[in-house]
Parts: sequence; C-alpha cells; structure tokens
Amino acid sequence: MSSSSPARKVDRREFLRRSGQVGLGGLGLGLLPWRRVRAETAAAEPRVSRTVPLGRTGLRISDISFGSSRLSGDQDLVRHALDRGINYFDTAESYKGGESESTLGRTLHGVRENVILASKVKCESGDTRERLMSSLEGSLRRLQTDRIDIYFNHAVNGVDRLSNPEWPEFVSRAREQGKIRFTGMSGHGGRLVECIDFALDGDLVDVLLVGYNFGQDPAFYQRFTRALDFVAVQPDLPRVLRKAKEKGVGVIAMKTLRGARLNDLRAYESGGATFAQAAFRWTLSSPHVDALIVTMKSPEQVDEYLGASGWESAHSRDGSLLVRYARENQATQCRYGCNACASACPHGVPIAEVLRTHMYAHDYGDLELAKEDYTSLGGGAAACLSCAAAPCANACPHGVRIPELTGPTHRLLRVPSRG
Repeated sequence: MSSSSPARKVDRREFLRRSGQVGLGGLGLGLLPWRRVRAETAAAEPRVSRTVPLGRTGLRISDISFGSSRLSGDQDLVRHALDRGINYFDTAESYKGGESESTLGRTLHGVRENVILASKVKCESGDTRERLMSSLEGSLRRLQTDRIDIYFNHAVNGVDRLSNPEWPEFVSRAREQGKIRFTGMSGHGGRLVECIDFALDGDLVDVLLVGYNFGQDPAFYQRFTRALDFVAVQPDLPRVLRKAKEKGVGVIAMKTLRGARLNDLRAYESGGATFAQAAFRWTLSSPHVDALIVTMKSPEQVDEYLGASGWESAHSRDGSLLVRYARENQATQCRYGCNACASACPHGVPIAEVLRTHMYAHDYGDLELAKEDYTSLGGGAAACLSCAAAPCANACPHGVRIPELTGPTHRLLRVPSRG
C-alpha cells in the first residue's frame, strides 16, 4: 500500500502516543474508525496486496493467509481465497479428522504449483520416525500431492517433545525423499518461549507458527496500564521472535484476533474498518512477524480480512478498537505464552491449557474443538470442583479470574465416565 493513501498510517511509536491519549471515557463513537480507510481501493474487490519472504526458505507467501482448522468440504471457500490472491494454505492432520486436508487436496490439486501447503503432526516425546512417516504419508494422500512445503511439529508446549531424537531423523529422511521441503514448530501454550528458545538454539526449525497479537506486545500494555488497570507483566515473546528473525527463521503469527470475539465490537465498527483489520495491522506492523494466518469460514470473512492486506503499520485510530477489546475481555482471556500461573495449583491443574479450551468454547464458539482439546488434558480441571482454598485466585498478573473459569470449563467440556 502506498504512503499516499488517504487513510493515514503511523508507526507503532506514533500509534501508541496517539492512542495513549484516549482514556476509557474517550472511547465513544466519535473516536472510532475512520470513514476513508483504503478509499483508493473501496470500489475494487479485496485482494492480497503484498507477499512477503518467509525467512530463509525462499518462499513468498501472502501476508494474510488461509487457516483451515474448521474447513470441511467447502471447496468454494478455498477457491474464493485462491481467487483473491491467497497462496498459503495451513492445515493439520487433526483438523476435522483429516477432512480439512482432504478438502484442500480436492480443491488445489490442479493448481499445486501455484500454492504453498503447510500441514502439521504432533510429535510426542516417545514417537518414532516410522509413526511420523506414516502420518506424513497420510497427509500427502489427503492433500493429493507428493510434497508438503512446510511440515510443523504441532502445538508444542514442552521441550521433551522437541528433544525427541526421532523428529530430526524423520525430517532428514522425509527431506531426502522429497516429501517435505521445510520444517517448523507451532505453539501458543504456556511454555511457548522456552520451546522457541530450544528450537532456535538447536537449529531445529525453518519456520515458527506462534500465537501473537496486540495482547502479546509489552508496549501495548505498558502504554495503557493505568487506563486499563493492567499490570504490565508480559511474556518474553518479542525477544525470541527477534532471535528467530536474526537467525533467518520465518515467523508466521496465529491467534491474531485474541479470542476472536468479533460480535463484541461490531457496534463500534464504522466507516469500512473492523476490529479484525485493526488487529491484523497491529500484527503485520511488528518487525518480528513475516505474515499471519487466520481461520476463514466464509467468502465474506475472506474479503473482510484481506482489507488489511498490504498494511505494514497501524492506522492512527486502530487503538480505539483494540483498547476497547482488551478492556472488555481482560478478565477472561489467558495470554499466550505467559504461564505465570503454572505453579499456583497444588493439584497440578494445567491452568493455561484449561483456559485455552475455555477460549475455544466461549470465544470461538467451537464446542467440538474445545472438547477434543480438553480431553487431551487428562484430568483437566476436575480438582477445581472440590477446591475451596482457591490458591490460584490471584495467580494471574493480568487479572484473569481463574477459579471462576476453570471449574465451569470442566463441567462444560468433560466427557462423562461410563459405568
């Protein structure tokens, strides 16, 4: 997007200075989104406006790309994204029981050379290279291709999974056979920073896929601490992402909508700009991020999201929407990679992981995904039902009301025992 656009762009420092002047009493409609956002393209269909180099891989991907965690059979949606210029499609063997991969395979088979495919597998600490190769071959069949461009170790939240020697052996063999081109890790759990450090120090990845949004940025909270009654304690994520960039490792952001409670902000969106676009601009303005992926569920959503493509800095009034969202959701949304509550529960409840499933159920509105993920946590938050002491009550430096969320999450998502 050219600097002559009538929708004024600002760098992060200027954005924070301007937005910091807006207290909670000043978040009325008069300060919320502008009328002439991207006016020069208002009459044209939304399209990808920028492709970006992905680290040292030599790949160029659309700055806003297609996440398919809920894709199941909708080939027209994939074609729409492709027609709009999206060339990077992210999936995993576990998404919709493999149907996400199959849908992409059926739709993209004839244009394989024009797209970049990424898929994922969970490599557990005890997995073998044979099991991993079997999973890869299953993905290749469903995707109807002979290679996957980027193959991720999926949802990593423990160094033990990265230190499994079978993973690099599998990667080496799969590369030799031409079945994968590059490898990476994805994650947004409580131990994310520790895992990224380990992966980078061991030269284990070409690409990182990480949860990252305006709620991850220390500068955002430090600027608004007083107004939002936040404590400016943040994860060390910017440091490790900067480290990745210095090593030439590609960085793709996910979870950029911080829970995606879009309906909460619709009443304050006007003039052609949306909360999603503001959140994407914030992410894409980061010097640590190459591109982002986001789950796309309809052609209308694809078009809305691509309204932020091409931006490399925030708009001067994005802060109004982002601050309102942060204020309204601060008490229920866990911060990816923080994990300050890790030792708060004497019963070993994985608080951050439980809160992630709460987000899937209540923010995403995806009960199926929430139950599937919660089941993988073993006992989950069962101990919370009989805990009267609530030692976790003040464990979150961001003010998340942990005891009010974990017990109800268990009741909602547990699988009833039989017998």
